[in-house]
Amino acid sequence: MQRVSLFGYGKTTKAIAKVAKEAIFYDDKCTKPFRDENGFMVKPSSEFNAKYSQLEIPSPGIPPSNPLILKANNLISEYDYFTESSPLSIWISGTNGKTTTTQMMQHLLESKGSQAGGNIGTPLAELSLDAKMWILETSSFTMHYTNIATPNIYVLLPLSPDHLSWHGSMQEYVDAKLKPLATMKEGEVAIIPDAYKDVKTDAHIITYKDEKNLAERFGIDASRVNFKGAFLADALLAMAVDKVLFDKIDYKKINSFVLDPHRQEELRDAKNRLWVNDTKATNIDASIAALKRYKDSRIHLILGGDDKGVDLNELFVYLQNLNVSIYNIGSNKEKLSKLAKEYKIDSNLCLNLADAISKIDKNLAEKEVALLSPAAASLDEFTSYAQRGDQFKEAVRNIS
Repeated sequence: MQRVSLFGYGKTTKAIAKVAKEAIFYDDKCTKPFRDENGFMVKPSSEFNAKYSQLEIPSPGIPPSNPLILKANNLISEYDYFTESSPLSIWISGTNGKTTTTQMMQHLLESKGSQAGGNIGTPLAELSLDAKMWILETSSFTMHYTNIATPNIYVLLPLSPDHLSWHGSMQEYVDAKLKPLATMKEGEVAIIPDAYKDVKTDAHIITYKDEKNLAERFGIDASRVNFKGAFLADALLAMAVDKVLFDKIDYKKINSFVLDPHRQEELRDAKNRLWVNDTKATNIDASIAALKRYKDSRIHLILGGDDKGVDLNELFVYLQNLNVSIYNIGSNKEKLSKLAKEYKIDSNLCLNLADAISKIDKNLAEKEVALLSPAAASLDEFTSYAQRGDQFKEAVRNIS
């Protein structure tokens, strides 16, 4: 029996432990060894000794600089661990839209025996090895640690700055996203943005420039797809994989998909004014996508949180062309206020999300838009982006 060390005591590693059996957890938050409810030993990270470990599997979010990673001699990813037993696999990655694309693809292919998982919430260890295919939302963190596993179909959405403090640079982030292409084989398919058309791979590459070009490449009539804005690309990519695998375009099926909350989710207050919950916009590109949707209206924009070290100038260059006032919250609100002053954009420094909503309530006219699209992660003040969005919606519902 292999001696398996699991780095981090989280959802992914807990699922792997039930398969690996004799695994031991090492976690930065653990201060004293204990056995969990399943009988597995959990130890402080400081107790890991590489001499007594034959295999190390990290939780995807643990950064490369962590001492556990630096000490490991036999490090593999969750994907590598299941590579020999997994069915046909489709990986979906990118900066924005990968969750929705994965969900849409599962919606289209479920009748063909697919299961969806990965970063979308279900660890690989909880997916059935008897499934016909796995549809996996795949993060740059996971791909950084993956060296053996490879997808049969790889779908890459456009890339923009994200997780730079984890990866170290934009180039390292892009390299992680392109990494699967190096090991893909002849006969496998990669659907990727045109910007990466020159990447070296043995896979068959299909590139796209935008939604119109993507639809043309796969013979899809985009006018028959009900989704608009950022969601159109997600739908087209899901349909593209259905076309690759089964030579089928199912407009009725894709149009029956119901979007998750927290992405450009519209609601009206008691005064019939429009508020938009786009809390899942945790980076610049996602926020710009939302702003494009409402660019013809006056916008009251709530920005801020943990921006993960990203240069925000690109966002403010775009904001200069809009009729917008921004309401700054979160750990980077002072930084946002400074940029707003530099770019001559109307700005309000707020105590928190509730304060921002209160200020907007006083300023919002009937045909204007109040938009929560923070361009930042939520963990500085919330347990998740969903909690941030739920608090936003609750506050809007309470406006009288």
